[in-house]
Amino acid sequence: MRRTIAILGSLLLASCSAMASDRERARDMFRELDTNGDHKLEFSEIEAARARLFDRLDVNRNGILDPQEIQAAVESAKSAKGAGAGMQLADLQLRKAMMDRNGDGKISRDEFASFIPDGLIKADADGDQALSLRELRSLRR
Repeated sequence: MRRTIAILGSLLLASCSAMASDRERARDMFRELDTNGDHKLEFSEIEAARARLFDRLDVNRNGILDPQEIQAAVESAKSAKGAGAGMQLADLQLRKAMMDRNGDGKISRDEFASFIPDGLIKADADGDQALSLRELRSLRR
């Protein structure tokens, strides 16, 4: 379950309640992301959640994640949630080149939102552009 939480956390760079158990946090995060209630995380739901996250991270509202905004998010996560959350956000810095589809050195809202990590694409065993609970559970193996 910890692996599932780490993957989803990396996906959204979202915070969860430190008081809840791992299972409760995973369940709550899943419910929050599964906006249509079909018990799957459709890639479109993941993209919508990432777009909302982008809006929180884009402090200056210029439609681009600047290096300073990324660093501020990493530092904020480290201080608020510990090193694990900071490492998940630091992953954003490593994936910047993969997200930057047009090669301009910047991450736009569209680039950030539409980026689905390779691990999640591979976990979609049936290719339906959605992750069932079974497929999500396979991530922790």
